[in-house]
Amino acid sequence: MMRSPCCFLSRARTVLLRLSSHAPDGRLPRVSGIKHCQASRCFCTKSSKPYYITTPIFYVNASPHIGHVYSAVTADCLHRYKLLKGYTSRFATGTDEHGLKIQQAASNAGKEPLSFCTEVSESFRHVFQRCSISYTDYIRTTEQRHRQAVQHFWTVLHSEGFLYKGTYEGWYSTPDESFLTPAQVTDSTDSEGRQIKVSAESGHKVEWMKEDNYMFRLSGFRTELLHWLRSNPKVIQPVKFHDLVLQWLEDDIPDLSVSRQKSRLQWGIPVPGDPEQTIYVWLDALVNYLTVAGYPQNHSQWWTEVHHVVGKDILKFHAIYWPAFLMAAGLPLPQTIYVHSHWTVEGKKMSKSLGNVINPLDAIEKFTVDGLRYFLLRQGVPDSDCDYYDDKVIKMCNSELADALGGLLNRCTAPSLNPTQQYPRFSNTCFPKEGLGGKSISDDYRLIEAVSALPLIVEQHFENLNVYKALEAISACVRLTNGFVQRHAPWKLDRKVPEDQQWLDTILHVSLECLRMYGILLQPVVPGLADKILSRLGVTPEERSWDSLNFLMRFEGRECGLEGRALGPDLGVLFSRLERRRTPKMATTQDKS
Repeated sequence: MMRSPCCFLSRARTVLLRLSSHAPDGRLPRVSGIKHCQASRCFCTKSSKPYYITTPIFYVNASPHIGHVYSAVTADCLHRYKLLKGYTSRFATGTDEHGLKIQQAASNAGKEPLSFCTEVSESFRHVFQRCSISYTDYIRTTEQRHRQAVQHFWTVLHSEGFLYKGTYEGWYSTPDESFLTPAQVTDSTDSEGRQIKVSAESGHKVEWMKEDNYMFRLSGFRTELLHWLRSNPKVIQPVKFHDLVLQWLEDDIPDLSVSRQKSRLQWGIPVPGDPEQTIYVWLDALVNYLTVAGYPQNHSQWWTEVHHVVGKDILKFHAIYWPAFLMAAGLPLPQTIYVHSHWTVEGKKMSKSLGNVINPLDAIEKFTVDGLRYFLLRQGVPDSDCDYYDDKVIKMCNSELADALGGLLNRCTAPSLNPTQQYPRFSNTCFPKEGLGGKSISDDYRLIEAVSALPLIVEQHFENLNVYKALEAISACVRLTNGFVQRHAPWKLDRKVPEDQQWLDTILHVSLECLRMYGILLQPVVPGLADKILSRLGVTPEERSWDSLNFLMRFEGRECGLEGRALGPDLGVLFSRLERRRTPKMATTQDKS
């Protein structure tokens, strides 16, 4: 009986779930909620719709580490995915360069603040470029365009009556650049055993301060914030963070101090009309998203399509303060706030004192750019902290990139199996759609069903920023494809026998079609490696968009433009196996004698 594409999609769930028991990390390929296609496996994506994705801007008090890179790679993946879908995508990252912490760090380093900021900002830019972060705008809060945007935004808030001069008295954390309520503070001891107060969330020391500042009427926005969140249950993802913000808003929220006295903070943007006050660093920093969009004159096209990627430690600033500021200024609210958790190293929080902060440039040297990107996105689970250690990176990259994917590409393009180095032809006689009378068996049809369903599964997970689930599904299909090749052992077929040659070509055609799909789908995650796959298959740049995910057209009785086309040049091993670097053994006294 002829199978419909919708049948393929529904049965694919069973196929992928059955693979879960073989997954190297034991996690299930999640495939629930797949939308069935209407008529054929075609993924039309013609669109010129704008899309605007941002990372947080990174504070320049320390050098970049893998936590910063994870935020950037996550946003970069979304940006590249949207480009493949035909969107006009804008992607912003950059550095946050004002505040008391920077002022103090520059002073301790014996440098002028701007010189200090430029040096660290350039290190972020360099790391992001090395990690193939394809940002379209790199914003620094010390730029003149940003100063103008911040001062205009402040003027709007003030003119609308949402700012007033008042006295702030309470706890302040300089490391967090954050004002805290008594409930957010707890007792602790410092390194010398003295009693101190610290932030209950970050553990950083807090100080009691009292000064005349400008206050923002945050308390008046609690009801509006609750309505926004309840009316948009997917605006903050994953859902656990949406629920957390609702929990925070169960209690009244106090008005927020949004300036500091210039006598305390010189390194920042002055309050318009009041040079004795400096704008609070978080208000300053959050406006960067508007600055990149062209605020205050030309922002409307982009601002209605803004999506933020943020770490869980800055959720309150992005999910309460920022929407309230935007409501007060009469501006649209973010479409989505994607929240991710943190990275630990061998079970411990990254810390300078522990000496376990992972330098991204060192990681790239050990694992390559694509290896590091793949690991972070494959292991990064947004709603829970993830653990990093070298052996885990090595094991995952060797298993899934070098062995499974690289081995499949090498085997199916080898001259010993494909001496003509062409995209082989598919035979419907050997592999009939009805499943009768050919050489294909039931497991082969399950492969077709799984790979046919894969683009919709990956799309669903990318849209929800569950990239790790998308990669689980791709990895499951790669294992299925290797099983298909191993099962039919094309190297045992006799090319002198026409039927064997026809079946060998069909096996290779199916395998290369699977690889083409994986190459296209992996472009947002590992762009360099995906390019090597597609180039080896002879796939042109124009044939790499989401629209090109038309799998195994000959199986459907339609033409395949790749048949008979010369393969691309052999670019060598797709991904070289990684080796654990052994620390040189220290010589003992006996060794020296």
